[in-house]
Parts: sequence; C-alpha cells; structure tokens
Amino acid sequence: MVELRLANAEAHLALDPGSYRVPQREAVVRHFTAMLADEPRRDAVLVAETREGRVVGMVEVLRHPDPPEHQILRPEPSAQVHTVVLPDVGGCGVGAALLEAAERWATDRGITYLSAGIHPSC
Repeated sequence: MVELRLANAEAHLALDPGSYRVPQREAVVRHFTAMLADEPRRDAVLVAETREGRVVGMVEVLRHPDPPEHQILRPEPSAQVHTVVLPDVGGCGVGAALLEAAERWATDRGITYLSAGIHPSC
C-alpha cells in the first residue's frame, strides 16, 4: 500500500507539481499502520490483487466527521474515496472493481454518500 501511494504521488506530481507532492515514506507508513490498527474500523483500505498475489490497486474509504451538535446540518454518513491502480493493469476493470467494493463496504456501514476529489490541472 505504501508503494502504491508513493507511485501514485510521483505520477500526480509529474502531471501538476503545483497541486501535488510526494509525501515522506515514514508518514505514509504511519498513516496505513494507524488505519489498519484502528479497532472500530472507522475507515477502510481495500486492495486488488492478481491471482499471483501481486497488489495492483487500492481504494481508501475515509469517513467524514458528523457536523458538531451546535450546527444546523443533519448528519449525513459520508466518506471520501481515494483510488490508485498501477498503470500496467489500467483498463482491465481493476478501478471499477475497487469502487464497487468501496460502495459495498460503505453501504454495509450506513454510509449514504461517497465523494472523490478530482483536481484538474487545466
């Protein structure tokens, strides 16, 4: 997962260095270590593997916090998704399968709204 995150960062940095950066490896390791150790499993990281066991993609589902009690917005269980698929398996349905898995995971936990941040460079 760490290698996927760093490879994805390098690819995005090449597209738009004004918007993207390559995070420090240690920070990425800490993130995934904490995420996987979170016992209530508030968030998720789901991976796609080849039959040989090679990880070729992942999707993170990160829940948004509910609005504070003092605000007038009703809580809407929602989350943001972040996906990455290695270029050599692009176009094979890996991304679509990851998003379907993220939707199932979210639905099973009552999350009704998923979003993905897209940052166009044009």
